[in-house]
Amino acid sequence: MSLALTIAPAVRFHLSLNVRDLTRSIDFYRVLFGTDPAKCRPDYAKFELDDPPLVMSLEPSHRNVGGPLNHVGFRLPDSETLVAMQARLERAGIRSQREEGVECCYARQTKFWVTDPDKTLWEIYTLDEDIDFRGVGQTIEAMIPEPEDRPRFGAVVDPVPVVYEHLCDGAVPGRLPFADDSVDEVRLRGTLNMPLDAETKTRLLREARRVLRPGGRLFAHTLVGERAVTDPGLSGPAAFIRFVPPEADPVHLLEAAGFQGVRLVKFDEKPCFEAEGVPMREQQLEGFEPAVGSRTVQVIYKGPFRQLIADDGTVFPRGERVPVDSALAAKCRDAEWGGQFLVLG
Repeated sequence: MSLALTIAPAVRFHLSLNVRDLTRSIDFYRVLFGTDPAKCRPDYAKFELDDPPLVMSLEPSHRNVGGPLNHVGFRLPDSETLVAMQARLERAGIRSQREEGVECCYARQTKFWVTDPDKTLWEIYTLDEDIDFRGVGQTIEAMIPEPEDRPRFGAVVDPVPVVYEHLCDGAVPGRLPFADDSVDEVRLRGTLNMPLDAETKTRLLREARRVLRPGGRLFAHTLVGERAVTDPGLSGPAAFIRFVPPEADPVHLLEAAGFQGVRLVKFDEKPCFEAEGVPMREQQLEGFEPAVGSRTVQVIYKGPFRQLIADDGTVFPRGERVPVDSALAAKCRDAEWGGQFLVLG
């Protein structure tokens, strides 16, 4: 006699989240999932879903939540189901952020975002089609990722660039953990959306200049408004934002700190949020640590303006030769400005 052993496949995905306030989290997920927890204790809760097959537990913890988790979510079968779920959550008081035809993760998607009481980001979406490139859809770590292959203004690039990145949910260090002139790029992702005092912001930018190599790049990614807003109460990937500075403030901060070549990499005409009647836009900003070099290159500005003035004070009168260092000459050569300058040598 023989026995046939049948092993049932695993049919449910299990997820366990650390939460600061168990009661608040139970209330949120009761609405999100549309069902009561299957098990609820003073120090534990568990939801069991059939569609999708999910077992999710909540564990009270005083440790920092989030960690390496980027986001979690559901893929729904069609747009009608998506609209119905978003309407149900909005009626229950859970704010959401809608995105139509977003290109991210090598796919085109329609989605909305919600955040739980511990800022865990949930993505509810439908798959429209697969695409051949990653796209620039929003996620909490950077709202929109920054390209890594962008040429730097006069920087000497190592085979493996040294990059320091600060995120909006981390403490601002008093001193960056790098030697002088040792970093290729400093990235401030949402840092200026923290409620920092002027001294802290000045100290951070001074530290960025200390560690950046000559010609190194500072990148600041910030949600800005037509005026300042504190605690805007945004939803989705922007739920972490506690302060929205006026549009010109990040530019003025970089200029005051002594960065050169300051410019807006991204600043859209259409606002992406509105709170307290204030339109808000995503701003990507870059500036560069002044490069060291002798003035050996001749540059002629072609026009159309009478003259241009660089951040370091160099004046370019139209049609006249101006001696500049190699870093500034490199900026005049790049694709964006090359049509306005003639670089000799």
